[in-house]
Amino acid sequence: MRRTTLTAGIALAAAVALTASTATLPAAAAPAPALAALAAPDISVTNVQAHLSQLQSIATSNGGHRRAGSAGYTASVSYVKSKLQAAGYTVTEQNCTGCTYPGNNVIAEWPGGPADQVIMFGAHLDGVSAGPGINDNGSGSSVLLENALVLAQQNPTMTKRVRFAWWNGEEQGLQGSKFYVNSLSAAQKGYIKGYYNFDMVASTNGGYFINRVTSTTAAPLKAYWDSLGLAPEENVEGQGRSDDYSFQQAGIPTSGYAMGASARKTSAQASKWGGTANASYDPCYHASCDTTSNINATGLNRSADGVAYAIWDQAVGTGTPTNNFSVAVSPTSGSIAQGASTTATVSTATTSGSAQTVALSASGAPSGVTVSFSPASVTSGGSSTMTVAASSTAATGTYTITVTGTGSVARTTTYTLTVTGTGGCAGGQVVGNSGFESGATVWTSSSGVITTDQGQPARSGSYKAWLNGYGSSHTDSLSQSLTVPAGCATYTLSFWLHVDTAETTSSTAYDKLTVQVGSTTLATYSNLTAATGYVQRTFNAAAYAGQTVTLKFTGVEDASLQTSFVIDDVTLTAS
Repeated sequence: MRRTTLTAGIALAAAVALTASTATLPAAAAPAPALAALAAPDISVTNVQAHLSQLQSIATSNGGHRRAGSAGYTASVSYVKSKLQAAGYTVTEQNCTGCTYPGNNVIAEWPGGPADQVIMFGAHLDGVSAGPGINDNGSGSSVLLENALVLAQQNPTMTKRVRFAWWNGEEQGLQGSKFYVNSLSAAQKGYIKGYYNFDMVASTNGGYFINRVTSTTAAPLKAYWDSLGLAPEENVEGQGRSDDYSFQQAGIPTSGYAMGASARKTSAQASKWGGTANASYDPCYHASCDTTSNINATGLNRSADGVAYAIWDQAVGTGTPTNNFSVAVSPTSGSIAQGASTTATVSTATTSGSAQTVALSASGAPSGVTVSFSPASVTSGGSSTMTVAASSTAATGTYTITVTGTGSVARTTTYTLTVTGTGGCAGGQVVGNSGFESGATVWTSSSGVITTDQGQPARSGSYKAWLNGYGSSHTDSLSQSLTVPAGCATYTLSFWLHVDTAETTSSTAYDKLTVQVGSTTLATYSNLTAATGYVQRTFNAAAYAGQTVTLKFTGVEDASLQTSFVIDDVTLTAS
């Protein structure tokens, strides 16, 4: 949720420390009355929490936060998008060029139902730089993600179109959602019959709040929480402070769930819902302690199931689900020279109903490039090898190839192809800023990793990458995306590594450095690898020819006795 100026009383309450516990909210509820959307599925809170754990891991690996425009936010977008694409969604990334920190909104629409009758569900995916942003707003983002995956898995008959959105730049003033709404035509705005927003839905001392609680749009959200005997209240604290406001200002009906931020719980609310009176709903609001420990699982579960109830109530019919499948390609990008070729794997999965035959095709290839599949059709659940070949006169540049699987429905995924004009082996060294002498340029790293600190000397020049060395539990990362040319005879990845440790064991690897290219782990080093000076490490990288891959170093240190992993002069040379 976007911060507003706190009064002195509220600011004092926001500092009250509470212990995160599902016991702060009542677990029992009054008997549920009959509900209209009886077919709505039970959303697994365990699965929602797994998404939260992934967002926590992303923040930990990217400077401790997921602020809009940061590496942590970009990785969050990639995580959400990959899950949705694997489930069969066609996902659009909308770049918010007007945001303070430019970044992408993620839009995913389930194809059933009329296109001019849209029910939209949104949550902001960004956090603040002070912490990982798990309740604010990993909670709303993860609740929506799991609901989207369950909708795809069940594939019911739809009476309306369901659209999901994850917003950039909410914390800077609802910028991503404003950008999206302003990009719509008057007709497109009219298609959206209701927008539901979910921001901070697992506050540890929270209450049960609904935006515009007495409105017609709010009715299904209220009906579900009423069925649990919760007696939800109006979300007074959140008025005008989250992304529903962008839609409300455009005349689109809105509602949504929230469980509170820095405002204080009243005595009456504590009596009704449990928790601590005169203390903030979320004691870790916009703070470093907003981690996975700052989540109330009971509230999270009730919010997730309430979203499912609203989806089924508003947009799901009573017909029989059809057979459905998903399609994905790995890797998602590649580079080839004129006269060369590369391959990727197209995989399919049955997402509902029975397995079916899926015919594979591709579109968007430039002149002189052919795309073929072996086999050309698979039974959903199977995979095919996609071969992309460029003639000697193929058009150079970067292109988006759409891979389509056609069965009872059509599902698509995309592959980014770069065609170079050199012909044969382009050769050369492809790691940017390989000696780190340009500082953090090109590389993505944890804070302080690329440094001139003389505590560990560089092998050459002044800069090097120094991972760990704290003598306490700590994780550092260093990565760069590389485009490896095709058609060469040799590919050599090389880096110089110095391992310095205070550990005294000769048998136990307490602190570890993992080296990965893409999803493949090339090597793991540890305190047992310690040696005086730098040692050159080399690997055959021919398996990545013609691909765009990420080279990543991850250092993990335990709670005591430092181990420093110092890296310099990283190269990947094709010849």
